[in-house]
Amino acid sequence: MIEKLKMQTPNITEQNMEQIAKLFPNVMTETQDEKGNIQKAIDFDLLKQSLSSVLVDDADERYRLDWSGKKAALLKANTPITKTLRPCREDSVNFDSTENVYIEGDNFEVLKILQESYLGKIKMIYIDPPYNTGKDFIYKDNFTAKKADYEEELGTTDEEDNKLFKNTDTNGRFHSDWLSMMYERLIVARDLLKEDGVIFISIDDEVHNLRKICDEVFGEENFIECISWNKRIPKNDKGIGNIHEYIFLYIKNIDTKPEFTMRKEGLDDIYDLLKTLKNQNIPLKDAEIEVKKLYKKNAYDRGITLYNSLNDDYKLWGKINMSWPNANTFGPTYEVLHPLTKKPVNIPDRGWRWKKETFDLAALRKSGEYQSIKKLHDGSVMCGKIWFSSNENTQPSSITYLDDVNTFLLRSILSLKSDGGVEVESTFEGKSFFSYPKPSSLLVTLLGSQVFHKDDIILDFFSGSATTAHAVMQLNAEDNNNRKFIMVQLPEVTDKKSEAYKAGYKTIAEIGKERIRRAGKIINDE
Repeated sequence: MIEKLKMQTPNITEQNMEQIAKLFPNVMTETQDEKGNIQKAIDFDLLKQSLSSVLVDDADERYRLDWSGKKAALLKANTPITKTLRPCREDSVNFDSTENVYIEGDNFEVLKILQESYLGKIKMIYIDPPYNTGKDFIYKDNFTAKKADYEEELGTTDEEDNKLFKNTDTNGRFHSDWLSMMYERLIVARDLLKEDGVIFISIDDEVHNLRKICDEVFGEENFIECISWNKRIPKNDKGIGNIHEYIFLYIKNIDTKPEFTMRKEGLDDIYDLLKTLKNQNIPLKDAEIEVKKLYKKNAYDRGITLYNSLNDDYKLWGKINMSWPNANTFGPTYEVLHPLTKKPVNIPDRGWRWKKETFDLAALRKSGEYQSIKKLHDGSVMCGKIWFSSNENTQPSSITYLDDVNTFLLRSILSLKSDGGVEVESTFEGKSFFSYPKPSSLLVTLLGSQVFHKDDIILDFFSGSATTAHAVMQLNAEDNNNRKFIMVQLPEVTDKKSEAYKAGYKTIAEIGKERIRRAGKIINDE
């Protein structure tokens, strides 16, 4: 076959832009052509800054998120440092054999140092950075702009240090502080990721600004999802019961065709219950009630809780709607007779999802007759893999068995109880040492969504109470995998009035290290 000739030479400019975008996704922006159409463009000033060791000036307008200190943050991210890490054997457990790492120090400097050994080697990053509450920050590496420095940079004071306008909390300083802190760290963190590496970022108040930063650093095309985490515990501080936070998900290279799934290992409790119900010969109707109670207790995702019916062998199955899903198109409208009443069932408004031949095969039907009709305890019937209600007024559904489902896609809404505080208290024998830690169940869900290979590494550079490390150890124990973790935490001093300080934990890092020791022992004992 003769290939059709392309009546146009290759667009070298577009190809070059694609190559630049892969190396520096943060320099991609949008401009208008002579006809006013929006088109992709390169921010050459940002590109120059990315390749420069000095500060580059720029005053042109374009589509982007700007703030005071952005260029300085980019310069800082691209500037080498002359520091190293010192091992601490006395605080370590199995120092010579373990490949897990806990680093105490300024996380920006640590990220820079990690580039030497871990460039392009991190499979997954999870961070729960400090949320911007609109108040001044106190941080070891001084990412908060001092008020005088901020005003000088904006030109808000004259040569004699007289204020040119009133400085208020709404003039941007508190946003700029947080944005610069996140921007420079994410730029460095991106280089640590493998090509199929992903980053999850928990966020609340600065969700709108963080999305713009991440689009710039990782590339808008590498955005996967903004997951809503339903914490199930309302917080009423603005006249509404707020029960959710957000989790951004980006991948380094969308061309690696990622897939994020829910863990089936977490269904052990369900299968244990089914085994018990079957051994005790509990009636199916009562057994289904017990299954639903377990779903509610463990807050299983809806993708799993749809499997709420049992067959005679106590295997869970669920119904899938058979109507055509798209309102703008239509499926076939063949007649389906109810296996008991022999009357036509209601045809979906948009037709059936399947062709007639596919339906007949799944329903074990030949020449309009069903070859197998199995009555269920609630009066409904099953013919092959098609379910019918007790009458023709309800449309039939296809069925699937939980045992036959290999994967569930990770959901964009996760309902997991925010019991991280209780978990930490349990680890420290009832002592409350940390405020609002994330539950390990959330991290286990995120970690379990990815396929890990030998020596794959998880990084958390806002380690806090070390929930991520706890989750890695727990998940490894469950599926016999060998994930490694790197935790980074600033030695932030605990409040002298706090229970943690009174118990001898002078910094948050000390709490995190002790939690890892205790959690590791608990998991190992179990």
